[in-house]
Amino acid sequence: MRIGILALQGSYFDHQNYFSHLNIETVLVKEPKQLEEIDGLVLPGGESTAMRRLIDRYQFMDKLKEFCNKKPVFGTCAGMILLSKVIVDNPTHIGVLDVRVKRNAFGRQVNSFEETINIEGIGNVEGVYIRAPYIELVGDKVQIIGKHNDSIVAVRQDNILATSFHPELTEDYKIGNYFINMIDKHKKEE
Repeated sequence: MRIGILALQGSYFDHQNYFSHLNIETVLVKEPKQLEEIDGLVLPGGESTAMRRLIDRYQFMDKLKEFCNKKPVFGTCAGMILLSKVIVDNPTHIGVLDVRVKRNAFGRQVNSFEETINIEGIGNVEGVYIRAPYIELVGDKVQIIGKHNDSIVAVRQDNILATSFHPELTEDYKIGNYFINMIDKHKKEE
């Protein structure tokens, strides 16, 4: 199994370190053709607008959409924003996750926090929220799997997993194992 991590901007090294603790081979994806060599893709946290500019500059968009419609994808924080179909007061990026998301919904950098939340099918998971988004509305095929108070912070839609928080900044590997299981299941169905 090889998990690709989009390595244009953001916390891709943290994701690489996170999955190395799970003994999973990772590839830092810097060119669209690398998407053909991986079984799953992580869209890391970072700055979604900067990521979008780099996605456009390196002509990733078509290949990303194609990948996201076929294979397992995990978006954290900015990765969730990139995947979302509707972004409040901002243009859509990849647009394959049927949700409406609000950027920086929990406040500025100084409002960052850590929290343990219960994720359906996983259990209690540690998460770090840094200028995190939350989901305001989900489509019919989207399963809400985690909330912070009344705010939706974790969802799954078929092959797509997305969280508002950063599990890669913790030593809690349950959500990483969940994504690995998604990839395993997908590979068996291929």
